[in-house]
Amino acid sequence: MDPVESAPELVVVGAINVDLIARVARAPGRGETVADGELTRQPGGKGANQAVAAARLGARVRMIGAVGTDALGEYLRDAVSSAGVDVAGIQTADGDSGTALIVVDDDGENSIVVCPEANLRIDPDCVSVAAGSAILAQLEVADAVVESAIAQTSGFVAINAAPARPFSASILERADLFIVNEHEYELLPALRDARLVAVTLGADGARLLRRGTIIASASSRPARVRNSVGAGDAFSAALTLGLLRGDEPAVALARACEVGAAAVEDDRSQPALSALDEYAVGTHENR
Repeated sequence: MDPVESAPELVVVGAINVDLIARVARAPGRGETVADGELTRQPGGKGANQAVAAARLGARVRMIGAVGTDALGEYLRDAVSSAGVDVAGIQTADGDSGTALIVVDDDGENSIVVCPEANLRIDPDCVSVAAGSAILAQLEVADAVVESAIAQTSGFVAINAAPARPFSASILERADLFIVNEHEYELLPALRDARLVAVTLGADGARLLRRGTIIASASSRPARVRNSVGAGDAFSAALTLGLLRGDEPAVALARACEVGAAAVEDDRSQPALSALDEYAVGTHENR
């Protein structure tokens, strides 16, 4: 079988932003001005980051989202398309494209302000997903958009529940996998009884829980952190693809940690990634 034809297929539903990144030695405190920053403009948004990561890891990916009618709209659409993602599902909404203002310090830590704009104007009635499609979505777009997508498929559904906020019962009940960091997990008690939840622990790796019980854990290799903005998105894409293609949960989790470590070593929100199988499986443990 042709490798392209055998690659996992994934529909990613989520936000598409322009990332304006100010890299500084030290992030400013409240009311403080810090000079000598270096400004870059990059494509970003959790949805676009995950779509691009999944494509670079070897999946066939279709993106559902929206960009604005401003000049940045075509820039963002082209950035996603150039990574090999099908952009036919990206809508054009009147007004500005989404923008994220990001400060990254010398330790790679970041603070982010998101101005969603077009991401809040996705028309759920125009969302189209083929029956049986696997879906990866986040919470930077309206519940109605995610609900429209997951209602059209009987396939695997992964939800990166970020940012942590209340979401509908239909999303909770339909998701096969939730992906959160440890802070988000604490803020979302409804996930305690979810059928499968991956909780990322930063430099300490990740855990996989079924109905609140740890079934697998993985460590993370030491990494030289340049930018942590896209690390969780790369992890989410890698874990979803691993489980989708039938990897053992502990192996999928460990490989996703390797991908996340590679992502933080890249300056970009959409890091350069290799095929999923090129990432060695680190330490993992079944529970």
